[in-house]
Amino acid sequence: MLRLALPKGSLEKATLQLFEDADLPVNRSTDRDYRPTVDDPRITEVRILRPQEIPRYVAEGLFDLGIAGRDWIEESGADVVTLTELRYSKVSQRPVRIVVAVPRESPVESVADLRDGIRVSTELPNLTERFFADQGIKADIRLSYGATEAKVPDIVDVIVELTETGSSLRAAGLKIVGEIMTSYTELFANPASYEDLDKRRAMEQLTTLLTGTLEARGRVLVKLNVDEAKLEDVIAILPAMKAPTINQLYGGNAYAVEAVVPKTEINILIPALKEHGATDIIELPIAKIVH
Repeated sequence: MLRLALPKGSLEKATLQLFEDADLPVNRSTDRDYRPTVDDPRITEVRILRPQEIPRYVAEGLFDLGIAGRDWIEESGADVVTLTELRYSKVSQRPVRIVVAVPRESPVESVADLRDGIRVSTELPNLTERFFADQGIKADIRLSYGATEAKVPDIVDVIVELTETGSSLRAAGLKIVGEIMTSYTELFANPASYEDLDKRRAMEQLTTLLTGTLEARGRVLVKLNVDEAKLEDVIAILPAMKAPTINQLYGGNAYAVEAVVPKTEINILIPALKEHGATDIIELPIAKIVH
């Protein structure tokens, strides 16, 4: 039913892991297999392509669904329907930022300090051209085919680059003086396909699986028992998505309590629960959270 385009390159590993965790494993014979399969009746075709190309192919109807960054949707000007943000990137859940950077020793401290005629290297020429035009700066935009950081200051004056943490830019002796946009990975659809009710239903189901998997990341289920006299003390320190689930144990003098909590807090939380009277504490992984 659905033809799906997945990103090759920096997002590839994280995307394939997301589908695996969502019980939609992408089956490849080798790492160079760009026509994999997904054993799901809703997905009839899968192609792994450069994310720069995916928005345009989806807009043209070659695929019903695609995954790429918002930056490439903006760069291509593709007419697609965004189904959801998928909050993951190459190495983290941070968004990618499209930034303007100059050499560290440059007197430029903001985009407003840049002058007409500056030479700008970027892999996003259309987005960059629109940005500098909006700033009222006449810039010489030059398409980069990679290693953009290496081109300043002798080849160009400024670069526009994608970054998650800024560490690569700092390592290259650059500083950020402006930000064009923040870009999350997105799941998007061809507009005509989205209007097809059967396809839309399948899209929504896949969206539920993917977003539910991302929601579960970084959370665990904590289950414990506690005597009635200590129940309020335990509840007072127990975080939960809404409220803990509490059930009275047989005999009526103790309770079973469970809650979904952030994984980052568990090392502090479990000892604190024990100190407040909780017993039989169990930590369990969560595969999906669907609201």
